[in-house]
Amino acid sequence: MNKHEAEFSNLVRAFRKRHMGKGPREIRTTFCRNWAISEMEGNLSPVEKFIANASEGKQMVRAARTEMVKDMYRNNRPVEMEEYLGAVFLDLYVDIDIEKDFGMSIFIFDEDLEKKFGSGR
Repeated sequence: MNKHEAEFSNLVRAFRKRHMGKGPREIRTTFCRNWAISEMEGNLSPVEKFIANASEGKQMVRAARTEMVKDMYRNNRPVEMEEYLGAVFLDLYVDIDIEKDFGMSIFIFDEDLEKKFGSGR
């Protein structure tokens, strides 16, 4: 992860903490073309972990951590991310493994972030 990817990870954590009350414990971001791919560990709150013990609860938490997160970004543009990258946020794809407490978010922007900031690899 280069310094731009690390700073983007910090912006993701701050955005989630501001809008959800808790950000992931650990985030690693990679820029690939116009995508910012963020791998996140330690997403779930203690209450979410408790709810996920029941099979119906697991589905509720998964829905909250996927569909509701996408809606959160649609309803609250990630302006800080756009300003930092100098690119417009277009869309977001999200998935989470509740048992592993591991999630992935793919942020799509209107510019090639990999070319703009280098891959760092």
